[in-house]
Amino acid sequence: MSPTSELQAELESASGAYEEFASRGLKLDITRGKPASAQLDLAAELLTAVTPDDVLTPSGVDTRNYGGLDGIVELRELFSPLLKIPASQLLAGGNASLTLMAQTLTFALLHGTVGDSRPWGQGPHKLICPVPGYDRHFTLAESLGFELLSIPMDSEGPVVAEAQRLAEDETVKGMWLVPMYSNPTGITITEERAKELAAMPAAAPDFTLLWDNAYGLHHLRDEHPEVLDILDICAKAGHPERPWIFASTSKITHAGAGVSFFGAGPETIDWIRANLSKISIGPDKVNQLRHLRFFSDPAGVEEHMRRHAKIIAPKFDAVLDTLERELGGKDLAQWTEPDGGYFITLTTLEGTADRIVKLAAEAGVKLTPAGATHPYGLDPHNNVIRIAPTMPTVEDVELAAQGLVACVKLASYEKLLAG
Repeated sequence: MSPTSELQAELESASGAYEEFASRGLKLDITRGKPASAQLDLAAELLTAVTPDDVLTPSGVDTRNYGGLDGIVELRELFSPLLKIPASQLLAGGNASLTLMAQTLTFALLHGTVGDSRPWGQGPHKLICPVPGYDRHFTLAESLGFELLSIPMDSEGPVVAEAQRLAEDETVKGMWLVPMYSNPTGITITEERAKELAAMPAAAPDFTLLWDNAYGLHHLRDEHPEVLDILDICAKAGHPERPWIFASTSKITHAGAGVSFFGAGPETIDWIRANLSKISIGPDKVNQLRHLRFFSDPAGVEEHMRRHAKIIAPKFDAVLDTLERELGGKDLAQWTEPDGGYFITLTTLEGTADRIVKLAAEAGVKLTPAGATHPYGLDPHNNVIRIAPTMPTVEDVELAAQGLVACVKLASYEKLLAG
């Protein structure tokens, strides 16, 4: 049989498998990295952790009242060793770290930073975006008028040579980073790569690492990397104010009612505190007290995250097993095998991602739009698909993976036959 005939036979087989799957009339969704209800149930005791007659922190603060811009000290002390940020340089805020990102960037655009008093918004302002990356970072920055500059990632993190080349431009103000279990690849930045980024020359005197440690505590396996002390790394490199660190409990406790965190160098903490004081009299300290009582200590957080892993690790395994069984050795796709976080990245044949997403939607499997992992929604190779296995049941995740595989095969053989 000629190569063309073999491809035609594969296409016919793939088409039949796709039609069979589509005929089931399923409605499956693996678009966004939401926790499942079973994960949210793990934190049910939050709702009774604070009662009307017991609203004081251990240090005697009435959490119902104004004040406490930094957040309650005991909660900051609890998360300090987990995030590798001194409690004096860690602020606890509202439920959304994305809001903190928007606020800090807006403050820089309007007022400048500790490294340069010139407002970023007075001229062109750009951010480096390692890709594939987190779509909410990109859309937020774009909405604030930043020009987004893509650089590639390798297995150790962003390619520093590319970042350094772009940072020679003074209008490049910083770089987005998800240092652990990156969204969407699951890559964890190595300590050596972090040291290179900390020491990297930059034309902007206040060049900033937007260090979003969204998944730093979300391990899937017992053996896992540790959170990097990026503040210490940057201080030793001579740039103590370079990192702005963001984190939250949004996928740890209740996604819509967690606690966000901001960490930075001492001068930057003073800077953001001064700016926040103009727009807030303090965060929701009642919710912070709930979290303090629920976790009690850092070990309580770690045990809680092990319970999360027991729920979601089988879902990751279901997807990875299906991909390996159906696509392994076929040269049609590659995929990441993360040890934590919320996503798997599927890299398909060039030019096929949008076709796969369309086929999947028509067959009842909803995926994140092709290109969402890149600035402006434009993947130049049209071959990256983000898979979010956490929210559905294990059975539905496995079904969705089977449907996705059928779409990958059909689109791939169409592409190969078309030349």
